[in-house]
Amino acid sequence: MQPDTPIARVPRAALPAHMQASWDGALKLHGDTTFVEVFGHAPHIYDWYLNDFYKKVFYSGRIGTKIVELIRLRLANIHGCAFCNRSDTIAALNAGVPEAQIDALADYERGPFSEKEKAALALADVMVLTNPKGHITKTLYARVKQHFTDGEMVELGVIMAVLCGMAKMIFAYDLVEKMDSCPFLPLAAE
Repeated sequence: MQPDTPIARVPRAALPAHMQASWDGALKLHGDTTFVEVFGHAPHIYDWYLNDFYKKVFYSGRIGTKIVELIRLRLANIHGCAFCNRSDTIAALNAGVPEAQIDALADYERGPFSEKEKAALALADVMVLTNPKGHITKTLYARVKQHFTDGEMVELGVIMAVLCGMAKMIFAYDLVEKMDSCPFLPLAAE
């Protein structure tokens, strides 16, 4: 189901070639090409997001891929983005995250996660959009510090900030299908 975004969509034929390939992939994966079509208005931003954020930061290898995929899926679960949950689940499985962990994300403290994974997920709970007063307490810092350097914590924070900021943007611009549990469902039509 494609959302009814207020921003005009760029037709596939008018997209740059590399975005046409992304359009094809989105259609196959989601059946929803809205994100690519809207970003067709700003291909340089689309390229930054995929090449600079995802390739150079998210998938840099400095933070384990399994950890960043768990964090991304945890944020998507809480935010209630159906589009994100579908693709992030596939990405997590491809990164080696077992289905048992995906199924246990809602109660990760008691789930089949390592202490390092639990610490990263607790950090994600601080960053999530539904926690506007979230902050790193001394207790959480000490917990996360057992597994990550300060530099890695900064990198994790930036990864989550970009993911949460993009989530806010795609919700505000109505670019994705939302789950019924999404706390960012639009208000009644004007």
